[in-house]
Amino acid sequence: MNIILAILIFSLIIIIHELGHFLLAKKNGIEVVEFSVGMGPRLFSFLRNGTRYSLKLFPIGGSCMMLGEDEEADSPNSFGKKGVWARISVIAAGPIFNFILAFVLAMIVVGKVGYDPSSIVQILEDSPAEEAGLQVGDVIVEMNGSHIDNGREVTFYLFFHPTSEKDVTLTINRGGEIMDITITPVKLESGAYQMGFSANLGRTKTIATTGEKMNAFDVVKYSAIEVKSWIVSAVQSVGGLITGKVSTSDLAGPVAIVDMIGDGINSTKSEGVSAVVIQLLYMSILLSANLGVMNLLPLPALDGGRLVFLIIEAVRGKPVDPKKEGFVHMVGLALLMLLMVFVMFNDVKRLFGFIV
Repeated sequence: MNIILAILIFSLIIIIHELGHFLLAKKNGIEVVEFSVGMGPRLFSFLRNGTRYSLKLFPIGGSCMMLGEDEEADSPNSFGKKGVWARISVIAAGPIFNFILAFVLAMIVVGKVGYDPSSIVQILEDSPAEEAGLQVGDVIVEMNGSHIDNGREVTFYLFFHPTSEKDVTLTINRGGEIMDITITPVKLESGAYQMGFSANLGRTKTIATTGEKMNAFDVVKYSAIEVKSWIVSAVQSVGGLITGKVSTSDLAGPVAIVDMIGDGINSTKSEGVSAVVIQLLYMSILLSANLGVMNLLPLPALDGGRLVFLIIEAVRGKPVDPKKEGFVHMVGLALLMLLMVFVMFNDVKRLFGFIV
């Protein structure tokens, strides 16, 4: 069941991605050869206005095949014959639609269960946090000058800026009063540094934490914050991989994601179907936002890599040699496949406990 649900989530995210390409291609007069749901042999298809719409055997993702996208075509309706900004809009539409999907799903989740305020829920006795005057109920606004919008961003900040002997300045909201509190972490016997507080990380209902009902503006606002948090964390993770702050062993692929979805279902199924559905929507937000970011990376074979060549064309006023671009994308695709093999190997090792 976990595998089936994971496939459905992946398929939804990829289909919406391809739908972005499809709609912008149609709007710009580009001939779409085929728009398919699923992969593999066709189970059913029909032709309409020059486009074949197909349902394929394996319910994994989908595709949008445009005339002249990866080959030369003389038709004035081919991808390569359109203006550079039209082509940029078509390529960028896929990741943008992933962000839109994440936002729509976030509105459902936030409208149902509220948002995660960055409030303090626990303070250890005799800890640096207690000595500094931090109190349960304080809401963190900034950490060392970095803006904090929800509880999860506290975790993100600490992950990318591990606690050390350096002071940490928290800007907090205490009953409407904004103040700064400086905490000096203490070194434990294990060698780690501790401040001694925990921030809210659960799906806490807004009405339970603020005493106010959420209006439509609040839902839109906190849904945007939800998506922004995942986009920023994905960008920081990529930066961490480049700088070495994030280990390659932390990379997760399909196997790990299926396992993560299973853990999420198991942790919420005792609360009823509604809680499970919210958890699945929550996972979909995370994955859709991350897919959007990953696809915008300026790497060959990805949408971001194609955008790099198109932007170069826009600046130069003429396209890069298609053969050279095709070669770069081919090499990039091969490297991407190697990365996927490595990530799946990581997944399997993690699944069987070889990575702690």
